[in-house]
Parts: sequence; C-alpha cells; structure tokens
Amino acid sequence: MEPIQDLQWLLSLGTFLPLVGVLLMLFVPKKNVDLIKTVAVGTALATLAVGVVTALKFDYDQSEKLQYFTTNNWIKPIRATYTIGVDGISLPLYLLSMVITVLVMIYSWNHVPSPGNPKAFFILMLVLQTGMAGTFIAQDLILFFVFFELVLLPMYFMIGVWGGANRQYASLKFFLYTMFGSALMLVAFIALFVVTKNNASDPESANFTFQWFNENGPDVARNTAVWIFAGLFVGFAVKVPMFPFHTWLPDAHTEAPTQGSVILAAILLKLGTYGFVRIAIPFLPQAAVKWAPAIAVLAVIGIIYGALGCLAQTDMKRLIAFSSVAHMGFVMLGISTLTDLGINAALFGMVAHGLITGMLFFIAGSVKERYHTLEIKQLTGMLKQMPKMGWIFGFCAMASLGLPGLAGFWGEFPALLSAWSPSQLLVANGHEGLFRILTTIAALGTVLAAGYLLWLFQRTAMGEPAMAASDHGHDDIHDVNNFEWASWAPLLVAIVVLGIVPKLLLDLSDPGVQLISDIFKVSGK
Repeated sequence: MEPIQDLQWLLSLGTFLPLVGVLLMLFVPKKNVDLIKTVAVGTALATLAVGVVTALKFDYDQSEKLQYFTTNNWIKPIRATYTIGVDGISLPLYLLSMVITVLVMIYSWNHVPSPGNPKAFFILMLVLQTGMAGTFIAQDLILFFVFFELVLLPMYFMIGVWGGANRQYASLKFFLYTMFGSALMLVAFIALFVVTKNNASDPESANFTFQWFNENGPDVARNTAVWIFAGLFVGFAVKVPMFPFHTWLPDAHTEAPTQGSVILAAILLKLGTYGFVRIAIPFLPQAAVKWAPAIAVLAVIGIIYGALGCLAQTDMKRLIAFSSVAHMGFVMLGISTLTDLGINAALFGMVAHGLITGMLFFIAGSVKERYHTLEIKQLTGMLKQMPKMGWIFGFCAMASLGLPGLAGFWGEFPALLSAWSPSQLLVANGHEGLFRILTTIAALGTVLAAGYLLWLFQRTAMGEPAMAASDHGHDDIHDVNNFEWASWAPLLVAIVVLGIVPKLLLDLSDPGVQLISDIFKVSGK
C-alpha cells in the first residue's frame, strides 16, 4: 500500500518546533520568569496549531495509509533512515501529546514547582514534547528508539529536581527500570534486523523502516521470533508498565511534580502500548500468538493487583498511580486478543486513560497546593470548602471507573468483549477457555475499580472538613481558579464527547487496526 506524501513538512515542523522554543529560551535570563512562561506557552500553542492543521488536512477516508510520509537517508552505515508518517492509529496519540503539553503549560503559569529554575523546567517540558510526538510519527526502528529514549532524561530531571521528599530514589528507580527495558528492546531491534535481513529475498535492500519489516518480518522462524519478541515485550512492558514491571510507577507518580505526573500518565505510559501495536505484533505475528496468553494473564493480574493496591493506599496521588496499573491492564488485555475489536479498544483506552487520569493528577496537584497534604484522612469535606473542585473530582472518578456515557467505558467494555472471543488463531491453539476465565476475572476488576474510586471520593469530598483553612497554613482554601479552568475544561469536554460519540476515534483507528488483525485471521474458520 503506497503511503500519501502530500505536505510532508508538517510532521517534522510539528515535532521539532518545540526545540525552537528551547533555543529561544536559552537567550532569556532566568530571572525574567514571565517572558520564559510566554515563550513556553507560545511555543506549545504554535505546535498545537501545526497539529490541528495536520488533523484538518488528514485524509480520513484513507486513514489506514501512512500520510505526510517522508523518508530520507540518515545514518547510511547502519541503514537507519529518517522515515516518518501518521495514520489513523498514531494521529490521535500524536495530537494528544500536543494538547496535554499546552494544558500543562497553561496550568504551570501559576503552578511552577519550587524550588528550582523555572527556565529549566519549561525547557524540559518542550524537549519532552519533541520526544513524545516523534515516537508516534517514527517509521524507522532506530528513529523510534531515539525518540523513545529522548523522553527519559527530561522526566528523570523533572522528578529528581522538582519532586517530593523521596524524589532521588524515585527518579533513579524510574531511570534504571526504563533503561533496562530499553537495552533489551534495542538488542531485540538489532536481532530482528539481522534475522530478517538473512531471510530476505534481497538482503541488500534491508533497512530499519517499518515498511520493510512489515513485508519481511512474518517470515522469521517461529522459535527465533519468540525470543526476539521476548526482548520487545520487556522493553515495552516496562514502559506500560505491566505487572510485574510496574513497581517504578507508584514511586515516580507520588514524587513527581503535578506536571510530571500528568505527562507521565497521559502520554509516556502509552509509548509502551503503542510499541506493542505498531511494532511487536505486526512484525512478529507468529510470536505474538505464542505470547498472547502470557500477556493476557499478566494484564489481568495487573488489573486485580492494581485495584487491590488502590484499596490499601492512604495517599491520594499514590492511589491514582496504582489505578493506572489496573487501567493499563485493560489496554494490554485488548491487545492480547489479537482482534480488531480488542486492539481498537486498547487504542481508545490509551486516549481515554490519558484524558481521565491526567485530570485526576491535575486535581491531586491542586489539592496538595491548597492543603499541603494528600493524606486521604485529612481531605474530608472538599465539597464544602471547594465545591467546584469537589464535583470535578467526582466526575473524573466516575469516568475512571468506566461509567457508560463517559470515555473510560469504551476502553474497558470492548476489551472485555474481545477477550471473550479472541482471535481464531488463539482459539485454534486451545486458548479460548483461558481467555474466558480471564474475562470473568477482569470483569471483577471493574467492580473493584468502582469500590476504590467511590471510596476515595467519599472520604475526600464528603462530610465535614477535617481541618480549618488556617490549619493548613492558608488564610483561604480557594476553589478552581482561571488557569485551572483553562487547562482542565478541554479534558472534561473531551471525556464527555468521546463517551457519547466513541466513533470519532473508533472510525479513525479501525481501518489501520484491521490491517493488523487480518494477519491473525485463519481462513476457513
């Protein structure tokens, strides 16, 4: 299938424009905080404007095709290329990274974490934006790896410099876990290239582009493919994170500044799940069939473990962090079914989780700013002291537990439905019974989710305030301010719109997903 090459420059502009803002800020004195903020917000808005133009010019009737496609030689000795493009699978995540960056910048206008250098903080956020967007448009394994790793250092410094009391431990744990996974992923990339090249009819044409692997990867011997998939699995699973690679996430979220938690939850966790959908499964379909039951089992363990972990938490932010483990379990369960419904549910779940959990971390940050604590037992009576924030929190809790009519529902229900009827290849290999058992267990996870989220809302928002405003060191615990409204309103609207009209995302991703799921359809069965 030939990619669409019109307006090739749009993707490069949207990806690297934040670095122009970084360059400008280097010449701004760090004491001129207002100018730094203006440059940062202006750059993020300009980048989003490019993203909006990209979406408007996108051909939605051919969403399965790569669009704005461009390819150029990059590192000839290792056959790496600068190859980029977007389709219906990557476009929503590409745009989400831009939207989240803008909203975080707006929120940061009067919520710059301290102590620290605001100039460095905003520069790191713009570098993060380039890494996130680049990962979703990369169509070459080496280019993908570079962008995938580009987000590591900025987030490490955001946690380590502006984080909480245990920030050094949390940032080091985040760095070591993700570096370990990335090392195995890179080894797997190299092994995949070498093996695929040796099996190719024309080894001289070998390169690292996704298109080349899609054409030659399925011919890799099954046993070899299973081992290569193992390296990809660890690399992506750490980033998701899947059980048992999840332990860095609660610490990172708890210690990170609000902005870091929002970006981590909304975008960075999706890099791993996107890697499964874009690389691991289509490049090594035989290995994917072998690994799918194990992925499903670990996903369901993550759903139940994450929910039980939430019930044990006394810190609001740490509870939300554990909920991400459970929600990403539903995403991985959908992917493990190897069906178009399951993969579509996973892609929808990625976006929905980004919107909802991003909002929950925004709220947690604002609560901590006012109360100077996130201990749940000290946050009672929020509805009386801050009624608007209390109701927004209640709305987001309902969305997170999967209430029908809100975005979270369409990430979980179709995932369960697809797990009940997995790919015919999985059925042919005798895994139908396992998937149905896992579906039943995962469904119990939705009940637990309702339990921990409603319990959290009841303990924090209802009842009489535990302490007066003066007890927290404030003369006034104020409600939602204008900067918070500006940064939260788009997310709240999107949660409702996608909950009522899920076809906006599903119609966009489905043609591309069908190309992936068709690999696993057994003819005549």
